[in-house]
Amino acid sequence: MSTIERPQIRETGLLGQSVSIARRNFIHIKRMPEMLMDVTIQPVMFVLLFAYVFGSSIAVPIEGGYKAFLLPGIMAQTVAFSSFIVAVGLTADLEKGIVDRMRSLPINPAAVLVGRSFSSVAHSSIGLVVMSLTGLAIGWRIHTNILEALLGYALLVGWAFAMIWVGILVGSAMRSVEAVNGVMFATIFPITFLANTFAPTDGMPTWLRFVAEWNPISSLTQAVRVLWGNDYQLAEGAAFPMHHPVPFTIGWIVLLTATLAPLAIRTFRNRTAD
Repeated sequence: MSTIERPQIRETGLLGQSVSIARRNFIHIKRMPEMLMDVTIQPVMFVLLFAYVFGSSIAVPIEGGYKAFLLPGIMAQTVAFSSFIVAVGLTADLEKGIVDRMRSLPINPAAVLVGRSFSSVAHSSIGLVVMSLTGLAIGWRIHTNILEALLGYALLVGWAFAMIWVGILVGSAMRSVEAVNGVMFATIFPITFLANTFAPTDGMPTWLRFVAEWNPISSLTQAVRVLWGNDYQLAEGAAFPMHHPVPFTIGWIVLLTATLAPLAIRTFRNRTAD
């Protein structure tokens, strides 16, 4: 009788383990392609609806009109929603015991979160590509050089990375997917609309305009518009971040990551230590 040889166990580092877990998430998406609807169908619907329905009543004095104004805002909203996807996916894995199964393996405990981060950034990047192609199809263009264009995309990806820690924090703290949906919808959704994402802030009441222009989503959106040549002349009284959106956006990314990452990791460890 032939004997079955035990497979050889190879030593791997954090990077290799994280890539393996990210690959598992990609396979999950491959088997359930509807998981990509939030970065494929939904952004396209938003672009078309806002561009052709609301755009007819919102005049923006820039080259390309409202469509050029809209695309950076739609992209900023989509990368902000990456926290939603991370939170739901992590909570589902915790509920089903998948995270416990992974942690029972001889791997670095951080690989679970790093792998989730890799797959989430890739997930958000797909949305940016889809929206860029949709924007090009309806007449949106980038009017600056390649370096500024790439910096705009880099800020969006950087923001998506910062939002991942929001998702990990909420996903580790909440006990069910339903709770995650409620918390994330009640926070992320209004934050992305209470900004300059879809309409100029000039016509808002003074107090609301102040809140909107200090909203970090507004800094991100304005930074991308400036870097892509889709910006417009700021009205008198615009808040300080609107005049310096790029450094403010970089600062927000660093601040959010430095503040939320340790808190999210600690919450995740406390949750999985039960």
